[in-house]
Amino acid sequence: MTAGQPAPSGLAGLAVSYLAASTAGGVGQHVLMLASGCAGRGAAVTVYGPAALGRRAARDAGAGAGPPGPPGWRFVPMEIAGRPRPASDTAAVLRLRRLLARDRPGVLHAHGVRAGAVAALALAGTRATALVVTVHNAAPPGRAAAATYTGLELIVARRADAVLAVSGDLAARLRHRGARDVTRAIVPAPAAAPPSAAGVAAARRELGVAGPAAPPVVLAAGRLAAQKDFGTLLLAAARWRRRDPVPLLVIAGDGPQAAALRGQAAADGVAARFLGYRQDVPALLAAADVVVVPSRWEGQPLIVQEALRAGRPLVASQVGGVPELTGGDGAVLVPPRDPAALAAAVTRLLDDPAAAAAQAAAARARAAQLPAAADAVDQAAALYQRLVRTTRPTRAAR
Repeated sequence: MTAGQPAPSGLAGLAVSYLAASTAGGVGQHVLMLASGCAGRGAAVTVYGPAALGRRAARDAGAGAGPPGPPGWRFVPMEIAGRPRPASDTAAVLRLRRLLARDRPGVLHAHGVRAGAVAALALAGTRATALVVTVHNAAPPGRAAAATYTGLELIVARRADAVLAVSGDLAARLRHRGARDVTRAIVPAPAAAPPSAAGVAAARRELGVAGPAAPPVVLAAGRLAAQKDFGTLLLAAARWRRRDPVPLLVIAGDGPQAAALRGQAAADGVAARFLGYRQDVPALLAAADVVVVPSRWEGQPLIVQEALRAGRPLVASQVGGVPELTGGDGAVLVPPRDPAALAAAVTRLLDDPAAAAAQAAAARARAAQLPAAADAVDQAAALYQRLVRTTRPTRAAR
């Protein structure tokens, strides 16, 4: 479903529950977007998830990120371990089964394969609730972790009534596992007002690039974790450290690799600024000459959508759902884990103002085609309505 299509009818009378195991990346934001949107269409919405998700929902409502007043849905704390733990996993299944017996939703929408597997086991033997699972991530590295992930995918593929996948490769993977009803998920970045001129000027002053002889700024933003592969970006930056002026690499975000990445930058003599977690990413994007997304894998990354909307020249890894977001010309796409290709793409944009301007224009044009939050809610609402209207196979038989 794309922008401009009519919204489906309301969801009055339908109880919908959401289950999240993690709020990492854009997962938590996406769950809250769907919960608020479907509640606004009349559904009785309950969200089960980690306490951090409830705090985020309360903070967003208080900050005016959503509609005025309460969000219109209930939050119930529920923790699901990030790694297989038989005792805690069994407890999570039993707790969810009790919650579902109490709330009796027509649809349970789980996010992530761990949440999806817990939901499938909790619903075993019943056909009163349709199960939707959104698969947000690819299999993790490592043979043991990948094997566990495959097992979870098999449970999801065989027991979910419908699967939403954030990228084409994940959709193909779940079909291969046996899923019969698979659709590409719509995961838009939330709408954000353009930064003020004062905010952009403040960001440039903080970075020390406010003067006429300031170096160009190369910006990356995201969680400092292996998937985002900022280590390859630092190797690329080491290739341009003898340029004059030396481009300033700015990395916004925090995560488990923060100390290691700072150490790598220092060892390689890379001019890098690590900003930690930031809430002024739009201003940082406006202050950047080039935006880089060097990830090993991505679904529909928010930073790519934000860079396109900001009209910034963008260099990104050609992985997962990134090409589906950027189209043929919205970004310069390079192979993952290739510092030479990454450095060459960045320096070409820095050296060729005409190419950079053309890339920025292409990014803005592509941004105009991106879906909005209403499109994601339209997709979910239409799916929920279809599932509750049709006869679903008994999960016990599966």
